[in-house]
Amino acid sequence: MPAGGVLTLTTENTRLDENFAAMNVDAMPGPYVVIRVSDTGDGIPAEVIDKIFDPFFTTKETGKGTGLGLSTVMGIVKSHQGFVNLRSRVAVGSVFEIYLPAAPDAVAASSAAPAIQAPRGQGELILVVDDEEVIREVVQKTLCAHGYRVITAGDGTEAIAQFSQNRGEVKAVLTDIMMPFMDGVTLSRTLKKMDPTIQIIATSGMGSAKGRQDKAAALASLQINTFLNKPYSANEILTAIGDLLASDRSSHGCSELGLVA
Repeated sequence: MPAGGVLTLTTENTRLDENFAAMNVDAMPGPYVVIRVSDTGDGIPAEVIDKIFDPFFTTKETGKGTGLGLSTVMGIVKSHQGFVNLRSRVAVGSVFEIYLPAAPDAVAASSAAPAIQAPRGQGELILVVDDEEVIREVVQKTLCAHGYRVITAGDGTEAIAQFSQNRGEVKAVLTDIMMPFMDGVTLSRTLKKMDPTIQIIATSGMGSAKGRQDKAAALASLQINTFLNKPYSANEILTAIGDLLASDRSSHGCSELGLVA
């Protein structure tokens, strides 16, 4: 933050569920402590964001940085069986989230309050599209356990076939936006042509920040404003679908969830 800004440090207790763990190879279901460091600085350019944890990588001038800071952080965190999540946007800032396993009997601070129950389905058919089989299986299991019917597809072309076969029955589509063969943007555009009223939830995983931002902008232009950033919890996906279907029943509008690249 060369011109100054705000540096915020927070901690919280959380419990990662099976959904979250399935989307992050370093995560395990259970209690964690989260240390969150956010700034309002320059942000990290898309072309270097995948390199910043590499030893000796630095964008600083000679003599002003060794490139060992973040690689040292990552080494310490991994030595404690933890992991780091990063979100950054150029000219907006960055958020680093350090997840460290907590004691097995740890209780999240929020657990003292009554848990918010996510909306249950009423037999609605949901199409889940993701090129990762484990994510499809976990999401399908979660949705089926909460009153929905589910069909799945491993890529955009398969999704179109599934949608055509179940046309008129599918109430919502949950699709990854970063997929081979046909990405989520192209799939969403095609589905909207087939059925302009279809409700779509886009999910964003790894990949360059610029790529996620470009695809998010393209989806927004299709009036698809419901996004989930991977990894997401079971409660997050259930709430997003429940809110979207409720909105569709009442006004055919779109629910908005922020996507942070």
